[in-house]
Amino acid sequence: MKKVNIGGVPEHFNLAWYLTLKNGEYKDQDINLRWHDYHGGTGEMNKALRSGEIDMAVILTEGIIKDIIDGNPSKIVQTFVETPLIWGIHVATDSKFKTIEDIKGSRAAISRYGSGSHLMAYINAKNNDWDIEEDLNFEVIKNLDGAIRGLTEDKADYFMWEKFTTKPIVDDGIFRRIANCPSPWPCFVIAVRDEFIENNEDTLKIILDIVNQTTAEFKSIPSIDKTIANRYEQELEDVQEWLSLTEWSQNVMDKKTIANVQEQLFDLNIIPKKVDYTELVHEVKR
Repeated sequence: MKKVNIGGVPEHFNLAWYLTLKNGEYKDQDINLRWHDYHGGTGEMNKALRSGEIDMAVILTEGIIKDIIDGNPSKIVQTFVETPLIWGIHVATDSKFKTIEDIKGSRAAISRYGSGSHLMAYINAKNNDWDIEEDLNFEVIKNLDGAIRGLTEDKADYFMWEKFTTKPIVDDGIFRRIANCPSPWPCFVIAVRDEFIENNEDTLKIILDIVNQTTAEFKSIPSIDKTIANRYEQELEDVQEWLSLTEWSQNVMDKKTIANVQEQLFDLNIIPKKVDYTELVHEVKR
């Protein structure tokens, strides 16, 4: 049986992987797919891809593109979630900050450098015409639990994370959300180490076929909203809103989208250069 390690955030976006694993669909194809939760998000997964700790990752588009350009020996093999990620901008509930303008120049909590919370702080700054050099300051807090401590203990001032994941923390009166900042591109892709692609393309194709069949039918799974609400401790109405806003993909990310992401990251000095599409994307033969 072929052992394959895959990583992702333990969030509702990735439930399709859990369902296909629970159903034994990979084992039926002689594949021992092992899922690993990465609470630290994209920065932590990039490190795991580089070290070979995992073969595949369900990872933020902007984070993996930056890291491949920085030398991560991996490629994007397809888009996983087509719609943008809606990043909530959060402060501690008793914070003096009330608006986006208030947090200008204050301390952004980030899981780590190169993570989505780090890169999207630049996008938010650009959207609001801030001075990138002067108005962005960062405090590394590792993960969501670290962000809760960081904001409540006044070690950082604001934190950007997917708004439905943090909604229970807002409902509990720990965070207050002052604004949203959607990512300007499809949010999640599947990235695979080059070495794995070269040696296991048939296995990779089977894995993608299995998960794509589930994501294509995901919204029609009976009581899927209740399943998500229970598993991720979310309110049912929040899950229903999230489902209405989210579309999965079974396709390779196109050249225009890749060019757009690189253009924006380059303009913000997040990446030092723009590279050819083929350096970032590998199309699995279907």
